[in-house]
Amino acid sequence: MTAGSFPETAGRAGVPFDGKGLLDVLRVAAVVIDARGRIVLWSPQSEALFGYRADEALGRYVAQLIVDAEHREEAMRLFGEVLHGGTTWAGTFPVRLKDGTTRAVEFRNMRLTDDLGGLFALGIAADRALVERIETGLALSDRLVSQSPIGLAVLDTDLRYVLVNPALERINGIPAALHLGRRIADMLPRVDAVELEAALRTVLDTGTPLLDHPTSGRTPADPEHEHAWSVSFYRLDGPEGRVLGVAASVIDVTERHDADAEADRSRRRLALVAEASARVGTTLEVDRTADELAGVVVPELADIAAVDVLDSVLALRRPGAPEAGPELFRALAVKASGPTEALPAADPPGAVAMYGADRLVTRCVHTGLPVLVAHVAPGDLSRIARSPEAAEQLRRAGVHSYLAVPLIARGEVLGALDLKRDRNPLPFDGDDVLLATELAARAAVSIDNARWYQSVRNSAVTLQRSLLPGKPPERAGLEVAARYQPAQASSEVGGDWYDVIALPDDKTALVVGDVMGSGIDAAATMGRLRTATCAFADLDLSPAQVLRHLDRITAGLEHYIATCLFAVHDPRLGRIRIANAGHLPPVRIPAEGPAELVRLSTGVPLGVGGGTFRTARVPFRPGDVLVLYTDGLVETRHEAIDDRLAVLVGLLDKARGPLEETCDMLLQALRRPGAQDDVALLVARSTA
Repeated sequence: MTAGSFPETAGRAGVPFDGKGLLDVLRVAAVVIDARGRIVLWSPQSEALFGYRADEALGRYVAQLIVDAEHREEAMRLFGEVLHGGTTWAGTFPVRLKDGTTRAVEFRNMRLTDDLGGLFALGIAADRALVERIETGLALSDRLVSQSPIGLAVLDTDLRYVLVNPALERINGIPAALHLGRRIADMLPRVDAVELEAALRTVLDTGTPLLDHPTSGRTPADPEHEHAWSVSFYRLDGPEGRVLGVAASVIDVTERHDADAEADRSRRRLALVAEASARVGTTLEVDRTADELAGVVVPELADIAAVDVLDSVLALRRPGAPEAGPELFRALAVKASGPTEALPAADPPGAVAMYGADRLVTRCVHTGLPVLVAHVAPGDLSRIARSPEAAEQLRRAGVHSYLAVPLIARGEVLGALDLKRDRNPLPFDGDDVLLATELAARAAVSIDNARWYQSVRNSAVTLQRSLLPGKPPERAGLEVAARYQPAQASSEVGGDWYDVIALPDDKTALVVGDVMGSGIDAAATMGRLRTATCAFADLDLSPAQVLRHLDRITAGLEHYIATCLFAVHDPRLGRIRIANAGHLPPVRIPAEGPAELVRLSTGVPLGVGGGTFRTARVPFRPGDVLVLYTDGLVETRHEAIDDRLAVLVGLLDKARGPLEETCDMLLQALRRPGAQDDVALLVARSTA
């Protein structure tokens, strides 16, 4: 059906078509009267209206048949005016029905002339009450359509407009007359017409209504802003099931949509803050904390994120008042939501770069305030990027919005969180600034804690290493290799140590110990015990006697205890004497035979006091290897110590190569990422 062939009244609410034409609904009767007033034609509808069959009415005088005596004079006068005066008369006249009752009938009378010049009167009649109901329904339908605050439209089977009400005129910003005969895409190029027409076609094909369907776009009524609408479609069927087209209702739900979107955005922001609380600052490592912050904000808040810290902050040089000059930044982390040219434009983690006062990130740390460029212009890129080449990369990547917020902890500006958008089409706004500032503030405290902790830890490691021996000395009849590895996790270093002490008569003392506790105090205690061990070893005491003296010394050190293995190698006797103070057993690897744990009397840790220590004699012939270690090599939180010792023995059973390689192999095979304890490892092989 074309637009021009669609009935103007089709689809108006309140019109009782019931699949019939309007004349059928009105039951319009037709009566033809000759010049003498006799009935010469009588339609079937006349029988239904007046009650007389055609054979009862034809040839009868109409005034006598259906007009009461009191109204006949008026009826004849009107008949004469129509027949002889040629006028048309319309109005209501009382009619007597066959059953004797009287009914008001709506008439339209006009003169007819046949081919011989004969005159006739045609009367078109319908029940007045029914006509009034139809008129009322049509008027009500027209009012409902024209005054409805909901946009209403009717489209034909080619999906062209045939009716548009004033509300839809206002929604679309286009007069109704311009809609007629055109499709949605012709009128509204900035909405998804393809999707809407597909939905309309489905409704036409299936007859199943589509209700409360969401769609969005822009119309000439408000071309600068996105609107959201709820649309409903239902098919219009005519007589005998003929499909006439589809009706559509349109409700602007932009405010509700925006409110829902804002509520959803708020929920997501709260979720992001909660996620940051759980994910950022899990360790006391500056680099990892920065990486966690960048990982949280991408892609929820930004497409590219960089965390840059002032180099002076990492060096623990407290800056003075903000300056106007350049600043030296160290890049800690960079993240992107996907492949983009903007990523290589950023400084890689670990890189140090000087940024002048004109750069936005420098302004951010100088002022301690966020810097927002909602819409990045070409001239802004030179103040964002590290170089002209990087600015060109940002331009090609499509970076269109920029935000930098300071990292502030305890009143000190540590650096900046640098955010860019190239995929997300929305610019950064005020809400984004608040969220980024909140996330940066939380992360800044963790970064500040980490940098101070790392400073203390570095001091402890430095002290620890300074107290340990250097490269083990060459000894007669003995080959030695050693390793010290601090804890890999963000915990303080411990008090593990090893020592190789030259004794008279080519003897060598081999020592491994572990001061319980961590930090500088533990390292200092380790240094005192190592010094005391060297002093007692020079007295040519037995290993058990050395441990007894160390036990008394340790008992005098407040709150500290330690474990220790003390062994003395005598190349002339081909043996080693060993005493143990609460330490894990060493492993012996015979030149010929499987590796084995050396079973010793364990003794109590040093510092407990009152313990008994015993010296064991262990064969140590040429080619034999003895491995001494601290618990950080084998202990884990989730595995039994016996199982781990079995793994150690199994590894050493296969290790028959150079001692240096054996040390590296053990550390690589047994140390877990993020190990919580440090390790001292001492490996000795008899050569004579």
